[in-house]
Amino acid sequence: MKLFYVYILKCSDGSYYTGITNNIDQRVMQHNEGLSHSAYTYTRRPVELMWVEMFTDPNEAIAIEKKIKGWSRRKKEALINEDWDKLIAFSKNHTQFGK
Repeated sequence: MKLFYVYILKCSDGSYYTGITNNIDQRVMQHNEGLSHSAYTYTRRPVELMWVEMFTDPNEAIAIEKKIKGWSRRKKEALINEDWDKLIAFSKNHTQFGK
């Protein structure tokens, strides 16, 4: 059975990068080696793995990655910190509930 990992990295500038891979250790190492000059993380190294979730269904992993990429910074931090109350609160319409 092939496994897929959705992950969040914290970059040296404090920003977050969300990605998907089938080999999490190798992928984090690649980010830190800076193999692609055009990659988001290239000028933001070193990076640190902050969160990872494993999936067996590639379509589910891709859907989760896309969803997380659209999240706010504070919502990503709530996920990283496993603060489920804040994650729920930050999922509400902020125009209705405030920032």
